[in-house]
Amino acid sequence: MNFWLGFSRAIDATNRRVGLAVAWLVLLMTLVSAANAISRKAFSVSSNAFLEIQWYLFAAVFLLAAGYTLLENEHVRVDLLNTRWSERTRLKVELFGTVCFLGPLTALMLWYGWPYFATSFASGEVSLQAGGLILWPAKLLIPVGFLLLFLQGLSQAIKLIAALAGRVPGAPLIDRHAAAQRESSGDGSTA
Repeated sequence: MNFWLGFSRAIDATNRRVGLAVAWLVLLMTLVSAANAISRKAFSVSSNAFLEIQWYLFAAVFLLAAGYTLLENEHVRVDLLNTRWSERTRLKVELFGTVCFLGPLTALMLWYGWPYFATSFASGEVSLQAGGLILWPAKLLIPVGFLLLFLQGLSQAIKLIAALAGRVPGAPLIDRHAAAQRESSGDGSTA
């Protein structure tokens, strides 16, 4: 189990680095958007390339930060039933969802996303818009983003199995906000 937990930590570190780096793309996207809006309104100059760069940056933020979002336990969860279950049941449900839903979906997206990118790269596909950009960098984001998400799902599954075996604490894996609230209160009680 120690090998797998080490592997999980390496995946976590990778997604953490990627997520923190990608966060800067939000600033860049905002600056490009502002420059495009100012040039269009103030100088009546517009560029499809600027619009497409905004689209590329948004896609990069969304796809490349998906693994980081899962790592930080910030993904959407339906808590209607989840909050009523014991921690052990919640861990089992989380593991089931990770293995039976997240794993197959990300594998399918990798299976279809790679040829989608490869065809675009091989043909040198360019946007049909006047002054448009090459498309393969945006299409490369699909398999890369889903690979990071797949790996983070694998990391989460390893940690969930370890938590069910009593090797690591399970609460942060299923309820990050409650764990953070308990930590900040300093008394170990649940809020």
